[in-house]
Amino acid sequence: MVSSPPPDAPTADDRAAARKRDAALVTRVRAGDERAFDGLVHAYMRQAFQLAYRVVGHREDAEDLVQEAFLAAHQYLDSYDVERPFGPWLMRIVLNRGANLRRSRTRRETEPEVDAVSPAPSALEESERTEARVMLTRAMATLSERQRMIVTLFDVDDRTSTEIGEMLDLSPGTVRWHLHEARRTLRGALSSFFKGDA
Repeated sequence: MVSSPPPDAPTADDRAAARKRDAALVTRVRAGDERAFDGLVHAYMRQAFQLAYRVVGHREDAEDLVQEAFLAAHQYLDSYDVERPFGPWLMRIVLNRGANLRRSRTRRETEPEVDAVSPAPSALEESERTEARVMLTRAMATLSERQRMIVTLFDVDDRTSTEIGEMLDLSPGTVRWHLHEARRTLRGALSSFFKGDA
């Protein structure tokens, strides 16, 4: 089966228009128009929340993280280069602050909240899913923070290596190398689960 991009995936024209819009909004904020920052918040709130939720795994923590990231973006807006896309700059703030939050936690979450409503699985299916989730959580925990972020951004959020590179300040080739190494580690960690399934 051939996979196709998500229906709302931005085109090159969309990205160019967003970059132009964002540069104009940033210029207005720098000139003293504080309401222009609301335009940036509106444009990136959903994307920032989705990323924050992937990083911290809890809705309340993700909401706090997004607020903190927007406050930091506003505070350091003078250091933002309007020639570069605003989205990856903001997402890098979310990632960095989210990684700091995860490291500073004393408690450890075992699984994220589930918002979607689905038909009730059988007891066997639920048991297998739980076991698979636990195995995946343990396998992901063996990765470095950077590799965990890259796998999540690439495989869950459908980001390209170029987009991830912009967020993490890495070259696309370095992103692909980390992704390859992370997948190799995950395959090794999950091999026993899948062998038992055969």
